[in-house]
Order: sequence, then structure tokens, then C-alpha cells
Amino acid sequence: MLGLLLADEAWPHHWWFLIFPLFWLVVIALLIRFVFMRRGGCWSRDSSPRRAEGILAERYARGEIGDDEYRTRREHLRADAQT
Repeated sequence: MLGLLLADEAWPHHWWFLIFPLFWLVVIALLIRFVFMRRGGCWSRDSSPRRAEGILAERYARGEIGDDEYRTRREHLRADAQT
């Protein structure tokens, strides 16, 4: 059927039927991107010091880092946030 639409010379605007599906694909892709950014997904732009401190606190709670390293890194984060 696609071949018939493309070969039909009586219909001069045969390529227009591609515009609408492409438009909706772009709209859906933008909606998905917006949802991921709002939820803090992989496309999130949130790089605030609070987020970094939260990750540091999680690592400390899991036992990946010790007391001294946690305090040192937290102080570095807070000093960077003030500048």
C-alpha cells in the first residue's frame, strides 16, 4: 500500500503523510524526557550539594566509607557549596 501511495501521481503531496507520525513521535519522546527529568532519572540536571550529601550519607549508611572519610567529604561538599 505504501508503494501505491508513493507511486500515485494524482496525489502531489504524497510525502505529507509522514509528517504526522513523526510529529507524534517527537511529542511522545519529549514527554518521556520531561517525566524522567522531573523524577530525577538519568537525564536529571540536579547536581545540588544536597543531592551529593544524600549520596554520601547513603554510602556511609551502607558501610562503604568510614566515619573519618564521611566527615572529610561532607566538609568538602559544604565548603564547595559556600563558594
